[in-house]
Amino acid sequence: MKKLLNDPAKAVDESVEGFGLAHADLVEVRTDPLFVLRRNRPPHGTVAVVSGGGAGHEPLHAGFVGEGMLDAAVPGAVFTSPTPDQVGAAFVAADAGGGVLAIVKNYTGDVLNFETAAELADAEGVTVRTVLVHDDVAVEDSLYTAGRRGVGGTVMVEKIAGAAAARGDDLDTVAALAERASAAVRSMGVALHAPTVPHVGRPSFDLADDEIEIGIGIHGEPGRHRIKAAPADEITKMLVDPVADDLGLASGEKVLLFVNGMGGTPSSELYVVYRAARRLLEERGVTVERSLVGSYVTSLEMQGCSVTVMRLDDELTGLWDAPVHTPALRW
Repeated sequence: MKKLLNDPAKAVDESVEGFGLAHADLVEVRTDPLFVLRRNRPPHGTVAVVSGGGAGHEPLHAGFVGEGMLDAAVPGAVFTSPTPDQVGAAFVAADAGGGVLAIVKNYTGDVLNFETAAELADAEGVTVRTVLVHDDVAVEDSLYTAGRRGVGGTVMVEKIAGAAAARGDDLDTVAALAERASAAVRSMGVALHAPTVPHVGRPSFDLADDEIEIGIGIHGEPGRHRIKAAPADEITKMLVDPVADDLGLASGEKVLLFVNGMGGTPSSELYVVYRAARRLLEERGVTVERSLVGSYVTSLEMQGCSVTVMRLDDELTGLWDAPVHTPALRW
């Protein structure tokens, strides 16, 4: 294993410390317990939006802490849920008096620990509502979760919720919009090469040089099936068609198209996938109103990508377009 690390057991702590130093104008890092908090606090009475999960998916979630998106993010160990005391402390620190919306990717450990953390925060007088993201159409009821996994669509849900909170919506409204965004988004991914978890020291799974895994998760979980490598246009069709079919997209609808790199994929290849995905959607009569291409929900250095499609209406489009200023996303 060759990685830019000192002690693998300290990889997350050292990475988050560096992240805080690099973006000190936007975030502050709390270390006992570990979480990342927005530097410029929102006005009193506004809703705080908090998310988190295992490290290894950067810039998710800490990269989205800032104006117009998250108020705090809680990193766990690599591919491991943060602990309830970490999450609970982040809830309390982020609360500005309007309550907290927790956005949780649907993995069993995250769901359980965020539930416990909400109980801890409630004991301190902080109201927490939770919205699950479960956008992965590849598998259901895997070893890692009941129901569908939360993957690339998390970026859309966090952006929509953060924009609603920034315009002053109350907790019920922010939660309802996040639920609407979660219901409107679907994803599916492909792996060309496995990642290597630092404290394990070997690839998470084995793929022959001529094989790819369709429907992979973001922790190296199995996908739908393993096939021989194919041209990008064919692979993209294997991702877009299940997503569009599951959404039930009809001609005349408008969507946001997000092509996400898994950490080890060049931007040039992501745009090859975007080109094919956009053509496939347009062949269905669907208009791509907004786009995002880049590595935002990664799996360490895994090679591959995911395709996310979110059905848009005027309000969701406006919230997506609203100003955002975070280390990883800004306009």
